[in-house]
Amino acid sequence: MKINKKWVATTIAAMMSAGINANAIAKPPPMEKCAGIVKAGKNDCGSGGNACAGQDKVDKSPSAWIYVPKGTCDKIVGGIVLSDEKKTS
Repeated sequence: MKINKKWVATTIAAMMSAGINANAIAKPPPMEKCAGIVKAGKNDCGSGGNACAGQDKVDKSPSAWIYVPKGTCDKIVGGIVLSDEKKTS
């Protein structure tokens, strides 16, 4: 029986990739609300001027927010961490 090396390498790579992806899906990082960095129309939820996601009319509104991985908002100039943290575990 002749083993195709390319097939074996592809199979091993696929198995390793599936294992890495399964771990990422099993435990997503904690998220936090970050305001003051959102482009107009890209907010995740209602803000001071509207009640629905995607309806904010101006860039970088201090009341418009998006979810980002916890700790990311502090690294962004103008980012304002809001207290309502999204639980992922």
